[in-house]
Amino acid sequence: MHRSRSKSRSHPIGVMAGPQAALSAALLATLAVLADPPVAHAQGSLPAATAADKQFSLPAQSLGLTINALARQSGTTISVNAALVEGRIAPAIQGAMSLQQALETALAGSGLAAINSGAAIVIVPGNPGAGQALPAVTIQGERETADGAVPGYVARRSRSATKTDTPLLEIPQSISVIGRAEMEARGAQDVMDIVAQTPGISVNTYGPDNRGWEYISLRGFSGNSGNFRDGLAQTPFSIVYAITEPYLLERVEVLRGPASVMFGQADAGGIINRVSKQANGERVREIEAQVGSFNRRQVGIDLGDRFSPDSDLSYRLVGVALDSDDQDRYPNGQRINRQRQTLAPSLRWAPNAVTSLTVSAELLHNESGEDPYYAIAADRSLTRIKMGDPSFSRIKQDQTAIGYRFEHAFNDEWSVRQNLRYSDTQLKRRAVWVDELQPDQHTYSRLARTWDDTLQRTVVDTQLLGQLRGNNISHTLLFGLDWSRSHGDERRFMGPAPDLDLLNPIYNQAIATPTTPTSNYRQSIEQTGLYGQDQIKLFERWVLTLGGRQDFVRSVTDNRLRATNVGQSDSVFSGRAGLNYLFGAGWAAYAGYTQSFLPNSGVDANNDPLKPSRGKQVETGIKYQPENSRLFLSAALFDLNKTNVVTYDDLSGDTRQIGRVRSRGIELEAKAELTRGLNLTASLTKMKLKVLESADRTEAGKIPATVPQQMASLWLDYSMASGFGMGAGINYVGPRQNDEANTTVEGGYSLFSGMLKYETGPWLLRLNASNLLNKRYNTICYHGECYLGAERAVTATLKYRF
Repeated sequence: MHRSRSKSRSHPIGVMAGPQAALSAALLATLAVLADPPVAHAQGSLPAATAADKQFSLPAQSLGLTINALARQSGTTISVNAALVEGRIAPAIQGAMSLQQALETALAGSGLAAINSGAAIVIVPGNPGAGQALPAVTIQGERETADGAVPGYVARRSRSATKTDTPLLEIPQSISVIGRAEMEARGAQDVMDIVAQTPGISVNTYGPDNRGWEYISLRGFSGNSGNFRDGLAQTPFSIVYAITEPYLLERVEVLRGPASVMFGQADAGGIINRVSKQANGERVREIEAQVGSFNRRQVGIDLGDRFSPDSDLSYRLVGVALDSDDQDRYPNGQRINRQRQTLAPSLRWAPNAVTSLTVSAELLHNESGEDPYYAIAADRSLTRIKMGDPSFSRIKQDQTAIGYRFEHAFNDEWSVRQNLRYSDTQLKRRAVWVDELQPDQHTYSRLARTWDDTLQRTVVDTQLLGQLRGNNISHTLLFGLDWSRSHGDERRFMGPAPDLDLLNPIYNQAIATPTTPTSNYRQSIEQTGLYGQDQIKLFERWVLTLGGRQDFVRSVTDNRLRATNVGQSDSVFSGRAGLNYLFGAGWAAYAGYTQSFLPNSGVDANNDPLKPSRGKQVETGIKYQPENSRLFLSAALFDLNKTNVVTYDDLSGDTRQIGRVRSRGIELEAKAELTRGLNLTASLTKMKLKVLESADRTEAGKIPATVPQQMASLWLDYSMASGFGMGAGINYVGPRQNDEANTTVEGGYSLFSGMLKYETGPWLLRLNASNLLNKRYNTICYHGECYLGAERAVTATLKYRF
């Protein structure tokens, strides 16, 4: 059952108790220790690594990519100033040889040499001799790009916040990056699992959902409109939500706070950008198999390479097949089954170092039972009686998408980039819901419902990027034009279904397909956005980020059931201004102001079209990320207001647009490699949410329902030289209001997780357990309708890389 309204009341930040206090103390102690981090370590024993022969197979490619690959394959730190290798091409390197011989081959004719500095191998001009101290950028295993793989747990760069390749320290807004290594270590099985330990984020509002739907809030506001894939919007239509298969992702980036200056329409809380695995010229060979609780069985493949060592073309093929039951079951023992098959091929053409074209596609089929709901007894207590019927309740979704990413550099200062994606989603859903409780107080009448919804969307984003440099000042300029068009169709029917007796529930009954139409309309939305941004760097200390965007949105709703046709137009400006100060030694402070907008469909009581909701935020914070370290610390204070919220008059039921909701709080985050093989991620969130205005006067001053105001998490994992490893974590979620009137509160809960693994050669075996102690809890009891939390689940993963 889709929930759409959320209201609030002020709640002062007070003293924490119980599990949250323990997590907060641990996090604060960790932050104190991490403020004086250990010196960065080399990635291998340099003498042995350079002398021992290894099997190398690298194509002719840019020298920077070759050095990255040699560092990764040899397990050795190689340091190089990026300017030295820019524009240089390395020959193919094939066969068994030492790292020193491989480097000599790669650097032949470049005028560069490799020396042993004592802590790393350093690439320098000419041959000044071993041991000379030179300024360098350390490549630890591989050099990170803003939208590529994250080395370990700690990212240093992002493109989601500014659409430019920007260090995290220079972004005047809160952002978290979760890479592939962290996703796998924690055993994440969907996007909600991936972001669950991110500050400001709450997930699983209505418990586990086998349908693939995501329930995510950012700083207290819905994340539905903030769903992005590779920088392009995946805004839902009605109940047509884009399903994301997590195995297809390289990284996930969470930008908290209004983000319309870059991305257009999105809610005030922020956006989540899912970055896909795509062809990049690197060799990838991986097969993965999973088995686990509730008959979980999954197989995944990830294959990529160049077509030949000197080819301009490279490919990548990622695929997943899943068959699993859900934790829910009917009283007769039947479980809800789900199946998903996904295939994502991509092809990259890079004829030279300044031009590339990547074409990608995705095919996804998801099918499962459609009955996550339990019936409520006459005394309003939750029963274990399912509302629906396994013979009828079903949901099936087919997603198809195709697109491309084109990049070309005209010279060292100016470049152009264009991203495009066309998607087609078909949703068919059937469900049986209880209607009224009959006088005997144990028999429900029921209704059968069907949905036949579709959504087609085209999104294209074109960007011009430029660099201007002068004495003590530089400009990174961005000019963009994005355009999208979507067509959504909704067709729904309703009909009778057999009664449900709570004392003697009978399932697998014959249920006729409903024929009474309840909805039949088509909605078309066209959006155009013009935006510009200037990142101004002064004296290598100050970074001023200024941006503005004008959006034009036109929607037409053709209601075929009521024979009406309604059009609506909106024109909205959004801006951002931020200032970072780089103290040096990895410290940075920032302050920023950002805006967002979100169109609202429909009309108010006066028959006037609803205006877009607006978000406005002031945020200040501190970030710490020393050079050549695997450490990132951040602390943020924010004051966020959402206006033009659609609310409803408590007496007349009329739609009003006078709502205003405020979210204030503090967020702390730490990601680190404490010592070799020991990783940490931790977060703490304290928010005060409050409805400042509402058409329902009783809701003013209340706390929004379903949203926790305190959250904390801690995860540690350790990999030993023997190949064994282990990890453990705890997530705390604070109390949640069960309704808008704040009449009851659902208590907070803590969940423990664990991990064991063994790695030898190309094989990796990992065992993950969530809700390790099998705690029984409700995620929410919204208006008395309770949703059970996830039970303990254990998953074994066997991975083979070749």
